[in-house]
Amino acid sequence: MLDEPTVGLHMADVEKLIHVLHRLVRAGHSVVVIEHDLDVIAEADWVLDLGPEGGNGGGRVVAAATPEDVVRLGTHTGVALKGVLAR
Repeated sequence: MLDEPTVGLHMADVEKLIHVLHRLVRAGHSVVVIEHDLDVIAEADWVLDLGPEGGNGGGRVVAAATPEDVVRLGTHTGVALKGVLAR
């Protein structure tokens, strides 16, 4: 379990982290990442999106799906993620 592992990392280092996470999954490990970085979220197999807003307006699961399905559901995360998945 990793909590915001990209904080303070250069974009090149985020890319390296993503490769390491994929290697762990390919080796049969479960990886849970709490993250706001859209590049990391886009690489996930499954996203638990909390909301619908932040702070007192959040805390509920608004989506539990693949990144592509989160985009289709149109949550705040899905709207932000749409451009990243389009690259």
